[in-house]
Amino acid sequence: MTTTAAAQHVFSALDRCDRCGAQAFVRAVLASGDLLFCAHHGREYGAALAASALVVEDGTDSINTRPSPSAY
Repeated sequence: MTTTAAAQHVFSALDRCDRCGAQAFVRAVLASGDLLFCAHHGREYGAALAASALVVEDGTDSINTRPSPSAY
């Protein structure tokens, strides 16, 4: 059996949290598919995701790295 690593996900504004619909910054790769979570729900479910997911990607370091267009 051959396994391949999941491709690194590039988070965008189109990624939405599967729990609340906010912008997603955390991706959990499970055997049955991927789940996306906002930073809040990523933290809330972090321990359970770490225990059951094949890979957990945390993109929360990108929050507020660029000024919001509404700031101008």
